[in-house]
Amino acid sequence: MSHPTSTELHTDPSQFPGVDVYVVAGNPISHSKSPAIHQRFAQQSNQVMHYGHLQPALDEFKAAAQSFFAAGGKGMNVTVPFKLDAQALADVLTPRAQLAGAVNTLRIEGGKIFGDNTDGAGMVRDLLAQGIQIKGARILLLGAGGASRGVLGPLLEQSPKELIIANRSNAKADELVQLFSGLATSLNVVLRAVTLSELEDSSKTNAAVDLVINATAAGLSNESPINDAAASNLFTPQSFAYDMVYGKVTAFMQQALHRGARVSDGLGMLVEQAADAFLIWRGAKLADAIDSRAVLAELRTS
Repeated sequence: MSHPTSTELHTDPSQFPGVDVYVVAGNPISHSKSPAIHQRFAQQSNQVMHYGHLQPALDEFKAAAQSFFAAGGKGMNVTVPFKLDAQALADVLTPRAQLAGAVNTLRIEGGKIFGDNTDGAGMVRDLLAQGIQIKGARILLLGAGGASRGVLGPLLEQSPKELIIANRSNAKADELVQLFSGLATSLNVVLRAVTLSELEDSSKTNAAVDLVINATAAGLSNESPINDAAASNLFTPQSFAYDMVYGKVTAFMQQALHRGARVSDGLGMLVEQAADAFLIWRGAKLADAIDSRAVLAELRTS
């Protein structure tokens, strides 16, 4: 596979007259699977569009995004490290983007830039497609950073019985509990925080959990956010372990596998959040025309 050149990493809409142009913005970005995913969605639904890369310098996201839209760009996916910059750039935020505290999807309409966040919806769709029951389930979310905040709203909206946020320190997890307590209460979900070390104490978790989601970056460095004592408390053959990192079996996934649990990486979340963005841009009427699970299967075998 050829690596994009630096010019290909700065898609200019004016180079594609008569074609709607979209990009994924991040730094680094050449590894991104988003162009391949959106090109498949476009083929499936007979949409004429171009989807490229945009790699702004770390302090130049705003200028790069503004010039992309000024040149006729229609929409942008935003990944690390620019999701907060994208939120600041947007003129209008959707309710779920406000709750998520970050933006991963931008579109322009009537001269205004709209910011949305499809990460949580993408993860929920991937879990449901894998047959995971979220309604009435006990869920443990590992980590209290941006990735956790981005998925909390959509998870709560599925009405689990309980959602526990575990973080190294209490403060950040408590902050998320406060931020989402209104939504949790309105849906009758028990929302609480524990520290990662408390997971080693079975009286603190009360029972095995149905779904454990790793929203920390530990998998990137081949570590797990939990130790083996905690893993033995949490996982049973009835559990499902989900790691947002994709492309490898992480240490966290291995801990779950050793205790008979089912596991998944986050590649399906990537595809499903892209499907959500695609429909925001091209119209919900195309929902039946795109097949995200077929695209996921292709990525798994490529």
